Amino acid sequence: MTAADPAPSVRTLRLKVKREAYAWLNAAAIEVNAVWNFANETSDKAARPFAGPSRFLSAFDLDKLSAGACECFERIGSETIQRVNAEYATRRRQFKRSKLRWRKSYGSHRSLGWVPFKAEQLRRKGQCLRFSGKAIRVFEKESLEGVRCRSGCFAEDSVGDWWLCVAMARPAERSYAPRQAVGLDLGLKDTVATSDGQKLEAAQFYRHIERKIALAQRRGHKRQAKRLHRSAARRRKDALHKFSRRIVDQYQRIVVGDVSTVKLVKTRMAKSVLDAGWGMLKNYLQYKGREAGRDVIIVNEQYTTQTCSSCGSRSGPRGVSGLNVRIWMCGECGDIHDRDVNAAKNILSAGRCPPSVRGNESPGSVAEPSQPYGRYEARISALAAAA
Repeated sequence: MTAADPAPSVRTLRLKVKREAYAWLNAAAIEVNAVWNFANETSDKAARPFAGPSRFLSAFDLDKLSAGACECFERIGSETIQRVNAEYATRRRQFKRSKLRWRKSYGSHRSLGWVPFKAEQLRRKGQCLRFSGKAIRVFEKESLEGVRCRSGCFAEDSVGDWWLCVAMARPAERSYAPRQAVGLDLGLKDTVATSDGQKLEAAQFYRHIERKIALAQRRGHKRQAKRLHRSAARRRKDALHKFSRRIVDQYQRIVVGDVSTVKLVKTRMAKSVLDAGWGMLKNYLQYKGREAGRDVIIVNEQYTTQTCSSCGSRSGPRGVSGLNVRIWMCGECGDIHDRDVNAAKNILSAGRCPPSVRGNESPGSVAEPSQPYGRYEARISALAAAA
């Protein structure tokens, strides 16, 4: 690969494991939990000793302390133990804590199964995969043909199914986008509205089956409720994947508003916000845009709903009482705007402007409203009825 060639992207391939290997993987996950808990206890003792200075153990230190432990386990080897130690050291450094949560192997609150491995541990043998002397079959094994796999793990979901998650390197596919730029406004009535007028309608994946989930939980059918939750999550991912792929294929520059999911989940709109999947959509756009050579920018969306995209005056609806106003007329120029499309156009304009040096200047193109908005409500209602 030359210096001009784009760097390959790393993707995670997720394949479902066939049920015949579930019992072996469950037993291996118990051994992994024992290694994690050993690293957790040892690190906590080193960080808070009875005497002497404290010390935060690294993955190398944990590997030395757990040397020879593979003889005590029947299913996992030294490579898996080293991967567990490395993951523990990474997460403890990430959360800046001397001790993390214990991994529970039994009971109603047990941890979901997790068996990590290195690239050299997973081998292909005929129609199966060999891992620690065990033959494991997966669905859609054709996806592994000609792929150079890296380290990964076997992971259990809430329903109890096991999945093979393996990282693989793919060459970046750079292509030419037919259109220049687009602005995206994230909302609840429509999940996404573009500056070109396209919209992704909010499908309410969880809301539509909320009653079914409640009835299953009342009857005590926990597995059925978990399956319904997984069905909603899959439908949401499928819709967001398709929309993000269409946007990345069409536009070279993608500008998204920085709506905060973390803040809005603390309000009464929490279910609708989580059902929309704004964070997932941003992640999809970022990694797909990186692979395709697109520019994905996240900008401040303050006042984008109130500001007219034609003249820049803040004559639009504002406050909680203005949330039900979907079409409004500018008090300065008289243009009629769709609320979400107008916000997307302003977000696109914010992405085109160069960033401020100090970062605290107010936008100069936005003027204060000079005429009240209320006098135009009757005219807007008449136009909407005529349309």
